[in-house]
Amino acid sequence: MDADPSSSSEASPSHFHFSTPSQTSRPRSTIPVITPGEEIPAEAGFLRGHGTTVRSYDGTLIATVSGVVERVNKLVSVRPLHARYHGEVGDVVVCRITEVGAKRWKADVNGKQQSILMLSSINLPGGVQRRRTAEDQLNMRQFYVEGDLVSAEVQAFFQDGAMSLHTRSLKYGKLNGGVLVEVAPTLMRRLKQHFHRYEFGVQVIFGMNGFVWVQHCEAGALPETEAVELNDVAEALHGTADGSAAPPEPPTREARERVCRVRNALVVLARLLISVSPTTVAEVYHASLAAGIAAKDMLLPHVAPQICASVITAAATADQQASALDGSEDAMMVDAPAAAAAEPAARLNAEAAQRFVAHALGTTH
Repeated sequence: MDADPSSSSEASPSHFHFSTPSQTSRPRSTIPVITPGEEIPAEAGFLRGHGTTVRSYDGTLIATVSGVVERVNKLVSVRPLHARYHGEVGDVVVCRITEVGAKRWKADVNGKQQSILMLSSINLPGGVQRRRTAEDQLNMRQFYVEGDLVSAEVQAFFQDGAMSLHTRSLKYGKLNGGVLVEVAPTLMRRLKQHFHRYEFGVQVIFGMNGFVWVQHCEAGALPETEAVELNDVAEALHGTADGSAAPPEPPTREARERVCRVRNALVVLARLLISVSPTTVAEVYHASLAAGIAAKDMLLPHVAPQICASVITAAATADQQASALDGSEDAMMVDAPAAAAAEPAARLNAEAAQRFVAHALGTTH
């Protein structure tokens, strides 16, 4: 029996459902990002900075990397979104020892070249202050070996650009019993204190080079003074001041879960390109707890924006306040000439009033 072609032609379109694509509104960043080869508007007499070059045939300033344009007076530069760490003197870093040499260690600081930690720049056991001897040089592997994680501070720069580190403080030294999280150095904020201890029992070292160290500690109230906090963190990380190592206590399941939750909060912030700081980490941590999300589920694609919503909203509010402040400053600069022009008129009116009063008094006498 032959099938009716008209019926088949009528039935076939019913299997397909066509719908017009909906225009979903997605939040866009308010930070202007420039791409390589794009022209950068600059005033006459500009100074070319990093990430820029001048086009040969017309003298136009163009970008050589993808990033954000920064202007300091007439100096125009482009800060790349993804770049190696460029250290500054005084930065707190977390590095990994890669080589033991003569009177020095080489360490990876996530930079363009390895940094140098001199034997004379470390703390001897017990805090002894003396000159380093040949015996200390032979026993260098008793301090640090390849693969050790060390917290240090940038002391100076050599002529070839390599960073010189030092650990001459109780808060610096070898790190044990924790987890290392790597984020982009451009996401790290310069803080007043890079050693932070949370009240829920986790202490974090925010390295400016993008290496963040997370370790458990005793939960409870925070120390009252900053000095006490530094001493407590240093003792928990590196032992007591007399050089004796503090006996490590095995972390409980709850302590490990708290460390994992902080670690995943750092990873989520890095994936969403949100700046990393003690405040943002704490907000993501508490948001995941309030939503009842397990630590292992924080990295799911549909969960990450949910627990970072408050951080994103706060960042957008801060950007709006900064732009409003810039606009008010510009308005004040525009109104400044008018106020300056009105000031001489007011001064003239005051002088005229003084002359009138003096003349009136003279006529009465």
